Amino acid sequence: AMGYPLAVFLSKVPGWFLFIGIFLPVTLLLLLLIAYLRIKLKEVNKQLSLANNPTDVVLQYHAKCSKLRNSNRKQDHQ
Repeated sequence: AMGYPLAVFLSKVPGWFLFIGIFLPVTLLLLLLIAYLRIKLKEVNKQLSLANNPTDVVLQYHAKCSKLRNSNRKQDHQ
């Protein structure tokens, strides 16, 4: 039911209007959205790499083990 009026309308619309008025703006908006999301993804990846720095994990593990050793020594001396 809706296809026939749409086909008649599109047959009357000139090609340059379809290209410049519809195709080009939609394409540019999609490219802009892709560029924006790539920038945001790089920011998030940088934050994640800082949060999960392997050297920090090693230092935290060493600090935890040394605290446990120190608390065990204190209990042994008491």
